[in-house]
Amino acid sequence: MKQHKQSGFTSKLGFILATAGSAVGLGNLWRFPYLAAKHGGGIFLLVYLIIAVSFGFTLMVTELAIGKKTGLSAMGAYKALDHRFGWIGVLTSAVPLLILPYYSLIGGWVCKYAAVFLSGQMEAATSDSYFNAYISSPAAPILFFVFFVLCTTAIVFLGVDKGIEKASKIMMPLLVVLTLIICIFTVTRPGALEGVIYYLKPDFSHFSITTVLAALGQLFYSMSLAMGILITYGSYMQKETDIVSATHQVEVFDTAIAFMAGLMIIPSVFVYSGGDQSQLGQGPGLMFVTLPKVFNEMTGGRFIGIIFFILVFFAALTSAIALMEACVSILQDRLKASRKAIIVAVAVFVLLLGSLVSLGFGPLDMIRIFGFGLLDFFDFISNSILMPIVAISTCIFVGFVIKPKTIIEEVEKTGEFKQKGFYSLMVKYVAPILIIAILVFSLFSAFGFIRV
Repeated sequence: MKQHKQSGFTSKLGFILATAGSAVGLGNLWRFPYLAAKHGGGIFLLVYLIIAVSFGFTLMVTELAIGKKTGLSAMGAYKALDHRFGWIGVLTSAVPLLILPYYSLIGGWVCKYAAVFLSGQMEAATSDSYFNAYISSPAAPILFFVFFVLCTTAIVFLGVDKGIEKASKIMMPLLVVLTLIICIFTVTRPGALEGVIYYLKPDFSHFSITTVLAALGQLFYSMSLAMGILITYGSYMQKETDIVSATHQVEVFDTAIAFMAGLMIIPSVFVYSGGDQSQLGQGPGLMFVTLPKVFNEMTGGRFIGIIFFILVFFAALTSAIALMEACVSILQDRLKASRKAIIVAVAVFVLLLGSLVSLGFGPLDMIRIFGFGLLDFFDFISNSILMPIVAISTCIFVGFVIKPKTIIEEVEKTGEFKQKGFYSLMVKYVAPILIIAILVFSLFSAFGFIRV
């Protein structure tokens, strides 16, 4: 059943940093903070942590074990375990192919803002109209988008061990250091304490089912679940790597970055806005509209802004690398073509679709699909529909077709699986129910049946 890849991770540390890098991205640095602020601060953080060590642990172990057992990407892994369920692999494979183009476009926006701060144009970026004027222009966003895609492609082109692993060993420690620097700077600013308290102190009066479902939805986005990434990286694992231990370490790394992102962004906006929490609900606008104003008000703000956008660039790049590698591995297993040819084909696909999405903010802004703009449409299809369906299908597949013992036996090849009873309960019953709730919640909120 197992097919050996041409290359893989050469060490457990390399695997952990690369896998953590796939999870640590824009979802951690802008999506987590504004969701935390919107859904009660400390209570959202508490709910997220509980879900991460239960629900997140279950799905991550499952996907890594499937990849490690079969040695295949998502396209072939499910079929290898049971030929009747190859369709789950097809659905899973569609997710990174849809996400990578628009994710890379946002990565290009990050490159633009890093260039703005490096060139001393920070004050211009504080204008409320600057961001919208930039993304609606036909050429400039595409140029930075192309630069981001070329950076991603170059690292993937070098391979798993020489490219992804080595890049992750450099970028992930740097990301942690930069995050810590900004956190320390932020929480020591006058007026930051109120934001720190709001973020860290759970207020149970803000607890609701919406809080739980928002945290669940964020977990998918933050931990690279149901995207085919973890199955691909699992197929590159060394035989002696302990899946449970590696999962715990990736979870700690990913959650720590998300936690620190909240700690640097939420108090900083409190400092700037005087505690106006409405400033925190802007999504990507929080990073590209509000934070430049925050940095402009700070002593040494330009320097901090440069560090921040370099940090975000590293985070976005590590996730884009993982998405592209998943796409390449999937197509390589399917087409049996050369890796280099497939990388070029994926890069061209990303450039074409991403450029189209970029134009959706400018010359093509009249295009609407079910009421969504192009970026919002691809985001909705991938994150709100395909990923929950893939996760539900995977849980049912493992829970009732190949049985949890198949995953447990793979995990126990390298060590004791003390949580196997808990794992079986989660994958068979708890996780599917929670994911169905996410899917229904996403559909209802998207079409206006409920307010979030």
